Amino acid sequence: MAAQAEIEHPRKAFGWAARDSSGLLSPFNFCRREPGEKDVAFRVLYCGICHSDLHSIKNEWGTSIYPMVPGHEVAGVVTEVGSKVEKFKVGDKVGVGCLVDSCRTCQNCCDNLENYCPQSTFTYGAKYRDGTITYGGYSDSMVADEHFVVRIPDRLPLDAAAPLLCAGITVYSPLRYYGLDKPGLHVGVVGLGGLGHMAVKFAKAFGAKVTVISTSPNKKEEAIQNLGADSFLISRDQDQMQAAMGTLDGIIDTVSAVHPLLPLIGLLKSHGKLVMVGAPEKPLELPVFPLLAGRKIVAGTLIGGLMETQEMIDFAAKHNVKPDIEVIPMDYVNTAMERLLKADVKYRFVIDIGNTLKF
Repeated sequence: MAAQAEIEHPRKAFGWAARDSSGLLSPFNFCRREPGEKDVAFRVLYCGICHSDLHSIKNEWGTSIYPMVPGHEVAGVVTEVGSKVEKFKVGDKVGVGCLVDSCRTCQNCCDNLENYCPQSTFTYGAKYRDGTITYGGYSDSMVADEHFVVRIPDRLPLDAAAPLLCAGITVYSPLRYYGLDKPGLHVGVVGLGGLGHMAVKFAKAFGAKVTVISTSPNKKEEAIQNLGADSFLISRDQDQMQAAMGTLDGIIDTVSAVHPLLPLIGLLKSHGKLVMVGAPEKPLELPVFPLLAGRKIVAGTLIGGLMETQEMIDFAAKHNVKPDIEVIPMDYVNTAMERLLKADVKYRFVIDIGNTLKF
């Protein structure tokens, strides 16, 4: 398939790729398509590292295609536009998130929910309609249909914008859709990692009171002093949890490890919503009676559509909502993956592609 891409796509590109399930990344020459009439070509300057990159390069979900160039938090500057591109021009700051294509005709696509299109195409490790592989943002350049390109406002630095394209929209979308974006509401955030810290920041920007719920007592000062959370609950402390029963309008649960839902459902007021954005590998036990007793909801959500992603980026720029990042050189990426496995980052790695990707 890589050979097919070499034949069909003549534009030379360079990045770092994993060749097998060891997940080891190393320099990789490949090709991208020439820009079509609706395509935007851009130079990649920054790319965030998402935890799903780590799962994918190691084939932990069993669907990986090698060689794999990861990266779906991609930010850069437009270098070329197709003849029918309407939204962008050369020099614009842009980004590409998790998707680069969808069917454009199903009900979800018509509702600006391309993220739920059954034929959506992921930015890397997937196949385009012509059968060639998609390669992600750990690379010097990208070409994408303008529909799947987001404009990044000038006031938002490109390195900070990159993680918003996955981590940001993943928590912004449920806050908006489930009505947890109103001033005065009390929102809980489970887990304080890449997703959790963004959930705290967006919820605070919406005017909500925020409680962080964590198994780690040592994160309390970080949550309250640095991220602006209003309170902190240790989920293993039964007295703390009991005292907070029935106080939350909604909870954004970012944890991907197996964990009990019953205590979280107990924290909700009647009509409260527990929204899952983490993806535990094993099924979680769902107690039904507490849902019945309070007309409570357990729901899920996956990133967001392109219109909402643009809305999120604009909101972040207006309200100065930025992820806490550690910018790294390209040749540090394998060490970064090892640290990510140990949760040794506050809170997102961002690769400085523009200055450190060497041929």
